[in-house]
Amino acid sequence: MIDMTEKPLRVLVVGGGAREHALVKAIARSPLVAETLALPGNAGIARDARCLSGGADDVPGVVATALRERVDLVVVGPEAPLCAGLVDALADAGIRAFGPSRAAAEVEGSKAFTKQFMKRHGIPTSGFAVFDDADAAERYVREAGRGLVVKADGLAAGKGVVVAADVEEACAAIDDMMRKRVFGEAGARVVIEERVTGQEVSFHAICDGRTFVPLAAAQDHKRIFDGDRGPNTGGMGAYSPPAVVTAELHARIVSDVIAPAVAGLAAEGRPFRGALFAGLMIADDGTMNVLEFNVRFGDPETAVLMARLDADLVPYLEGAARGDLGSLAVAPPPVLADPALAVVIAAFGYPGTPRTGDPIRGLEAAATVETVSVLHAGTKLQDGMLVSNGGRVLCVTARGRDVDEAAERAYQAVDAIHLAGSQHRRDIAASARTRFAPTGAN
Repeated sequence: MIDMTEKPLRVLVVGGGAREHALVKAIARSPLVAETLALPGNAGIARDARCLSGGADDVPGVVATALRERVDLVVVGPEAPLCAGLVDALADAGIRAFGPSRAAAEVEGSKAFTKQFMKRHGIPTSGFAVFDDADAAERYVREAGRGLVVKADGLAAGKGVVVAADVEEACAAIDDMMRKRVFGEAGARVVIEERVTGQEVSFHAICDGRTFVPLAAAQDHKRIFDGDRGPNTGGMGAYSPPAVVTAELHARIVSDVIAPAVAGLAAEGRPFRGALFAGLMIADDGTMNVLEFNVRFGDPETAVLMARLDADLVPYLEGAARGDLGSLAVAPPPVLADPALAVVIAAFGYPGTPRTGDPIRGLEAAATVETVSVLHAGTKLQDGMLVSNGGRVLCVTARGRDVDEAAERAYQAVDAIHLAGSQHRRDIAASARTRFAPTGAN
């Protein structure tokens, strides 16, 4: 816990996407913070924090910058620097950081480790097998005689998962990952899982290594096109709270998933500090299976979580980094009753090879819509003009008295923004809406 008599904090947020923009906005609002910095940030983050040059994955460079800037707390956004040991390196330099150690981050860095970890600790997950040899993996699929889920073991920016409809699609995924190495070394090993059906749910908890604070649930939309069609992406939108997560289910997720995961990591000498994010599949009968664990805030889920958070985020971040949430761990932080909904605007060509350098217009009009916040992801200033600079370009977030109103506001803002060739889904939270249904596929 922060001692209010201490000097205000200088906080550095590592990363440059919409997740980091949402975190920067929340941190900058805190009376406990003297200055908010970002590395590398983006054109939108630069309006809310002082952006520093460098790469989020450059561990020595981030440490050197944090020392030079006399930073009190580093908040690490993306998974890659966490899995590369950034928090360990910062700790060696005497700098507190919100995020897990490299050892604890293995629950995202290796899907094989995670499935075996869940099996050891009785965390509900689907049946699986792990393969280092492509021929053996194909034999397993052909003997099974049905569509299975094929996952690259390592980090693949949220794209290394194929939910195969049949044997041939599963074998093609194995060939792509293990032989053609479309995901590089991340696909040298694969996890093959049984398919499970239901609704996907994202559930976050802020952890200090021993205790944790659960946050509100959210629901992500991974596929590029309406109706959950097309390839997986890093996420095309989200909303919170999903109706499927009742108070009873929320309690079961806490007791059957988050609590044993935190206790299990601590028991294995990998105490987890930071944001633990469970991706779950909830079946119609309430059965749940953990699809994956992530070791950072989700993107775009962070947009809706921060939009609904009715508390100062900084004491939670700082308490977790210290390893002592103290009294904050007694109950979840207050959450606004109003639902929140986020729509991602992606560049032409995403999720393949996105086109960059296209002008972005209409942000001023979008920002006038009630409760709307336009978060920047892949943006930069070029000759004084805001242009696209990545696959996911913007994340438009709004709250409303109900999901319909949140959707109406978010899409009103989306429609005010102009980016040539851009893509976005019209059906975010469609299952929870009674009005403003999708007008058709992209």
